[in-house]
Amino acid sequence: MHAAATALAHFLPYAALRAAASTLHLFSTEGNLRFAAGLGSLLARVGPARVRRAEQHVRLAFPDLPDGEVRRIVHASLQHMFQLFLVDSLAAPQQLNEHGWARHLEFGKVDDTMRLLLEDRPAIFVTGHSGNWEFLGLSLSLLGFRMSALARPLDNPYLDHWLLDMRRRRGLEILVKWGATTEVQRVIESGGRVAFIADQNAGEDGIFVPFFGRMASSYKSIALLSLRYKLPIVVGTAIRQGERMRYRIETVDRIEPHECEAAADPIFYCTARFNRAMEASVRLAPEQYLWIHRRWKSRPSWERAGKPMPDRVRRKLLELPWMRPDEVDRIASCTAEIAA
Repeated sequence: MHAAATALAHFLPYAALRAAASTLHLFSTEGNLRFAAGLGSLLARVGPARVRRAEQHVRLAFPDLPDGEVRRIVHASLQHMFQLFLVDSLAAPQQLNEHGWARHLEFGKVDDTMRLLLEDRPAIFVTGHSGNWEFLGLSLSLLGFRMSALARPLDNPYLDHWLLDMRRRRGLEILVKWGATTEVQRVIESGGRVAFIADQNAGEDGIFVPFFGRMASSYKSIALLSLRYKLPIVVGTAIRQGERMRYRIETVDRIEPHECEAAADPIFYCTARFNRAMEASVRLAPEQYLWIHRRWKSRPSWERAGKPMPDRVRRKLLELPWMRPDEVDRIASCTAEIAA
């Protein structure tokens, strides 16, 4: 009985989402986006805990913003989140095709990235929970560039299979996150390109680097892969344009492995630099970042213990060419008080 109950519990939300996806096709994309934005506005009123968390995160990132602007960004972020998950994620695999892609995509600063893609070199692509990360992989795959993206499997097997199938139909290879190391290496060694959503909290054992003036835990794997295989890291984003399902793709930074190797601590430098680039991506459109995302949940050991930042960490921060002493002082003065 337990297995049957679990299967039913998984099937019901899957069936509901499939029905909702079918219903979306009866209305215009713009109408669906307005409806999803309304749901985001509703959450802003009935989900105070999530709103408080998001507002705290915005204040951490932009401490000089007035309260009214903080509330505006959070409200718009919740609207964008619902538009992203309820409309874009379901409509994009159907509408982003070889005939209609130009209606949904435009390109900003991407010259270096296009040259890299045309050279057919293996590379690492990095983005965060800003704009529309799904569009990045889908659009490049659609344009004929072989891409593999790392994705966490969903707990619901029905939803997981359905959503993965939609992505793969557009040529995007999905690597299941758990135990994907071998698959990532296979892709790279065969000359492919791997995409990561890299602003995940990596826990207390991650490497802590600055993100919006506060240390954030990041995985070391991206830097290790770049250094081991001599791969460039391209950090990009896709920013929604207006109230439509149209996005502008921007390259924010391109990090060559020799730049990391020249640093005193190559892994720290590489990880800090692509986090800095993801921060720059967020600054392009702060209202399109998932501020409810717990980016700063894990704290470095000295913060948890209520101790000063160690001198070795301060030295590493000062060795970053973009970091000023006063910025390091501000980071060192942070406490471990982060919203749950």
